[in-house]
Amino acid sequence: MNVLFPEVLQAKPFLKWAGGKGQLIPAIEKRLPHDLKQRRELTYIEPFIGSGAVLFWILQKYPSIRKAVISDINHDLTQAYTTIKEQPLALIRALQELQTKYYKLISEEERKNFFLEKREIFNLRNADTLSHTVLLIFLNRTCFNGLYRVNSKNLFNVPFGRYEKPRICDPETIMADSHLLQRVTILNADFEVTLNYAGTDSFFYFDPPYRPLNNTSSFNSYTTDVFDDKEQTRLKQFCDVLSSKNYQWLLSNSDPRNTNPDDNFFDDLYADESIQVDRVKAKRSINSDPSKRGEIAELLIYNYAQKPAL
Repeated sequence: MNVLFPEVLQAKPFLKWAGGKGQLIPAIEKRLPHDLKQRRELTYIEPFIGSGAVLFWILQKYPSIRKAVISDINHDLTQAYTTIKEQPLALIRALQELQTKYYKLISEEERKNFFLEKREIFNLRNADTLSHTVLLIFLNRTCFNGLYRVNSKNLFNVPFGRYEKPRICDPETIMADSHLLQRVTILNADFEVTLNYAGTDSFFYFDPPYRPLNNTSSFNSYTTDVFDDKEQTRLKQFCDVLSSKNYQWLLSNSDPRNTNPDDNFFDDLYADESIQVDRVKAKRSINSDPSKRGEIAELLIYNYAQKPAL
C-alpha cells in the first residue's frame, strides 16, 4: 500500500451503494460545463453524497477544484466519510483485524451468527465514530447485495450475504479517498443547508433518492425520511433559487416513462426554458429477479444557458 503517495492510487467509492452513479459518469462528463477546468475558484457541492462515485471521479478529473462540500441526512454515511478523512490508518487497522476474524470462521452458520451479532451492535448506535464506521463497512461487504437499508425505526435490516471471503478491508481505496477528502467539507444536513457553503462560483450536482418507477420498486430507504413527490418538488424549488443566484447545477433521477409513457412528472416539473432534460441509458443492477435487470432510461437535468456539445 502506497501510504506516502496516496495521490497515485485510484479513489473510488468505499461502499457498495444502490443507485451509485459510476456507470453514469461518461454521460455526466459530456454534460458538464465546458469551462470547468478553467474555473480556479470553483466550489463543487454534492448535497446527496451517497457512495461518492461522482465526487471521487470529479476531484481526480478536475484537480483545479480545490474546495468541495458534500452532505447527506444519513448520519451513518457522513460519519464514515469523516472517519476516512480524519482516521484512515486507524480504520484500516480495525478493518484488517475484523477481516482476519471473519476469515477464520469455517462454516456459513458461524459467519452468519457473526454478521448478526455485528448488525445488532451497529443498530445500538452507541459506539464511537471509528467503531461505528468499521461496523458499517463490515456489514456493507458481508450483507446481501451490499445494500444499505433501514426500517422505520432506523434499524439496518439487510440479511446476511453468504460470501465466504469478501474484501472487508481495502487499504488502497481508503487512503486514496482520504487524500481527496482533505479538501472536502462534510455535512450531515438537509440539502438546502448546502447553499450556506456556496462560494462566488459554485457547481451543484444532485443525486437525490430516485422517484420509484412503480409501487414495488421504491428502494430509497437510506434514512427513515421519505423522499416523495413533495420532496422532489422542494428540490426543484431549491434549484430555482440556485439559478436565480447564477449557480449552475446538474441533477440525475429516474425516468418515469420507463414504466408509464404518459408519466411526465419530471418533464413538467422542470419545464422552464432555461433547463435541459436529457434521457440517457443506464443499467438496473439491484433486483432480486434477474429478468428485471437490464437497460433503462435515466434523466440528467441541468440549467446551463446553452446545451453542451454531446
